[in-house]
Amino acid sequence: MGILHDDVVIIRQSETEGEPSVITVNCPDKTGLGCDLCRILLFFGLSIVRGDVSTDGKWCYIVFWVVCKPATRWDSSRWELLKKRLIGACPSCSSASGISYYRSELQPPKPPDVFLLKLCCYDRKGLLHDVTEVLCSLELNIKKVKVSTTPDGSVMDLFFVTDTRELLHTKKRQVETCKALEDVMQEAVISCNIEKVGPQITACSQASPFLPSQITEDIFHLEMSNKLPSVSLTSNSVSVTMDNSLSPAHTLVQIVCQDHKGLLYDIMRTLKDYNIQISYGRFYIKQGRKCEIDLFIMQADGKKIVDPSKQNALSSRLQMELLQPLRVAVMSRGPDTELLVANPVELSSKGRPLVFYDITLALKMLDTCIFSAEIGRHMIGDREWEVYRVLLDEGASLSVPRRTVEEGVWKLLMGWE
Repeated sequence: MGILHDDVVIIRQSETEGEPSVITVNCPDKTGLGCDLCRILLFFGLSIVRGDVSTDGKWCYIVFWVVCKPATRWDSSRWELLKKRLIGACPSCSSASGISYYRSELQPPKPPDVFLLKLCCYDRKGLLHDVTEVLCSLELNIKKVKVSTTPDGSVMDLFFVTDTRELLHTKKRQVETCKALEDVMQEAVISCNIEKVGPQITACSQASPFLPSQITEDIFHLEMSNKLPSVSLTSNSVSVTMDNSLSPAHTLVQIVCQDHKGLLYDIMRTLKDYNIQISYGRFYIKQGRKCEIDLFIMQADGKKIVDPSKQNALSSRLQMELLQPLRVAVMSRGPDTELLVANPVELSSKGRPLVFYDITLALKMLDTCIFSAEIGRHMIGDREWEVYRVLLDEGASLSVPRRTVEEGVWKLLMGWE
């Protein structure tokens, strides 16, 4: 038995501007499903203003109330694409008597092919963000990037990307990608080339393994201690409480915090990494962007969390992830100024969506030019982090105070712009 393919995800679009659209997901359950769905909604630029989830461990029913950015226009094709991506995150589809039903995953998905996009063009302000925006709109996921400016004013961009649509190996998709870039950049484009690369090339393109001690010590200190971060680039106070008295089979986790972009994703990815199952959950935003979340959870063995050390570990991690889901710092790199942004990678090796998009947009809004940029992954402590290193143009960076750059990037990443 199963559920009809078209009924797995149902989207009821808002009829009034400013009112939320309602997305319903009804499918077999799997560990981390809520995290995967929230990541997709974050990638599509949707904000979750309310959510309900319930599951018996085999079947789940999830409802999201979402809103688009005021300046974003959504047509029917965009909603259909979102529905397709949400269905793809649910346990895979099989056919029975000519009707599509859903069944549990039997095998892990094959890793996506990696392609190298070489883009040579003339430099201008906001160039890197414009390129990133095109790639995101085409559903090309940026895994690594190396950007460098030459003395003659031209830029060589190397993007290592994967294609959500799994079509970048075709000539048609490659031509579509290069044309979309040329349409936005026009005469600034010198050349555009796309080719599939093997693991040897990807390995050779790794970012520098050396990170400034300021960023590693900050991350390591927060990871290894229960102290809250003292820097000002954090969310407002976060309250996490656990109660085992209200349910015979579940631990109740209650969270009160300030809303930020990807808040529910940050909670879900933390629970996924701890292999925690949610049986029932409720999320909503009150007036003043204050969020209240109630989650009835249990461990993978089906038992509530009674060990005080496990409770403290989960509570501290949730608090830390909600206070500082990303780290942002501007520092000196020799005579130059460097912006560093770091975010934790899921145990499934998936990174946070649209971080590079937001970084380049924030710098564009601050009228700050980028001289070079790279994305790399680093083990800090016992966790993997995705680190974005952006070398700011010396002439432009001097006109914007470092603290202004730091705060501008942080606020955009948190959705507080």
